[in-house]
Amino acid sequence: MSLSDTACRNARPRERPYKLSDEKGLYLEVTPTGSKWWRHKYRFAGKEKRLSHGVYPEVPLRAARDRRDEARKLLASGIDPSLHRQLEKSRKIEAAANSFEAITREWFAKFSAGWAASHSDKIIRRFERDIFPLIGARPVAEIAAPELLMVLRRIESRGTLDTAHRAHQNCGQVFRYAVATGRALRDPSADLRGALPPVKQGHFASITDPAEVGHLLRTIQGYSGGLVTQCALQLAPYVFVRPGELRNAEWTEFNLNAAEWRIPAGKMKMKALHIVPLSVQALAILERLRPATGSGPYVFPGVRANRRPMSENTVNAALRALGYSGEQMTGHGFRSMASTLLNEQGWPRDAIERQLAHGERNRVRAAYNYAEHLPERRKMMQAWADYLDALRDERKIVTANFGGFSQRASL
Repeated sequence: MSLSDTACRNARPRERPYKLSDEKGLYLEVTPTGSKWWRHKYRFAGKEKRLSHGVYPEVPLRAARDRRDEARKLLASGIDPSLHRQLEKSRKIEAAANSFEAITREWFAKFSAGWAASHSDKIIRRFERDIFPLIGARPVAEIAAPELLMVLRRIESRGTLDTAHRAHQNCGQVFRYAVATGRALRDPSADLRGALPPVKQGHFASITDPAEVGHLLRTIQGYSGGLVTQCALQLAPYVFVRPGELRNAEWTEFNLNAAEWRIPAGKMKMKALHIVPLSVQALAILERLRPATGSGPYVFPGVRANRRPMSENTVNAALRALGYSGEQMTGHGFRSMASTLLNEQGWPRDAIERQLAHGERNRVRAAYNYAEHLPERRKMMQAWADYLDALRDERKIVTANFGGFSQRASL
């Protein structure tokens, strides 16, 4: 007589385990602790064997019968269902170890040690956000070019073509690592050359007209979002560092008494220590922010966790919220703004270039000259901050001369 769901539900534990038989070898074993296990008794090669089909009620009666029937089909084909299950489990373990995500994390752990923290963080977050959710669980050897193209086009559809190209490049590095370590036969990313539209090369959008700069600074002053984002927006034009250097800033890098921010070489694009003299205005922003974020490592922590820096898109998103499109202004655009206007004002080009931390052709010379032109740069950074404040407050700007080079002052 076959079982009913009511009989399964009402079965109570006894002093010893007992069985409630269904049919075709399936039965429910009730243990003294009250657990109810589905068992399947069968014979293979002349030996009696048992196979577990799960626990009731997580596996209801109908599902247990379906599992039994699948096992009986294997038996009819001359396959031991117990051995088949063991082999399937081994295959799944092997597939997980050779999944695209597993290979990527292995590659990342091996090579990221030599990268700047901002660079490695950006790469792994790109994988976690855009790639792992779609193909992370797939065996790396089974991913074909059309499947990878689907992932890249999804990134492109957000209007982030440059990110799609970078993801293509990073995936190629992972596939080539998989080939080198014997987990894949070829790199499918190589078949996608030309499949994505080329990125239009150009300068980062920036505002360099003084009147428009003043309007931008007044708009930033009126930003009503979170304090961390507000301070990042306000500090960016005063220090004009790269966006990654700003968002990854740590409190240990700042000496507010000396009015200096020393960015470690590992965080810099050119791998050389960089000194940012801090104006009175920059110091005031940091002092306002310190009570809110000073207990954590990052000056500008993320919204959800203060152990990680703010998102790379935070400043740009804030600019969009203030009404500036990507064609008008970007977080990187504060550098172009400073470079253009400081050169127009007649500040020494070498001092400007050093403060922008632009590439030094001679890497050895760069390593020794991170403090080059520092006295001029200190004067320049304070004068620049005063100039920005004058534009923001719509005060009159006049040309003055200080220390042998031209300088702007406000009245």
